[in-house]
Amino acid sequence: MGRYGDLDYSKLTRRGFALGVGLLVVGLLGEALGPAVVGSMPAWGHTLFLDLEILGIVVGLFAPLTFGIALPLTE
Repeated sequence: MGRYGDLDYSKLTRRGFALGVGLLVVGLLGEALGPAVVGSMPAWGHTLFLDLEILGIVVGLFAPLTFGIALPLTE
């Protein structure tokens, strides 16, 4: 057994990247289609979708670095 238990790094890498892409897509679609569907969006709606975009980029970049590179090297 490894240092961090029985982690499947490839699965965690793929799922983390997919989560990041999903957050980014939801943020982009919400920002683009939100005003067309709802009309005038409040400021918190724009902030929410912008935060989803930023969080999606961060998660999408750091999941492969963490689970695909850093943790397997420390085993």
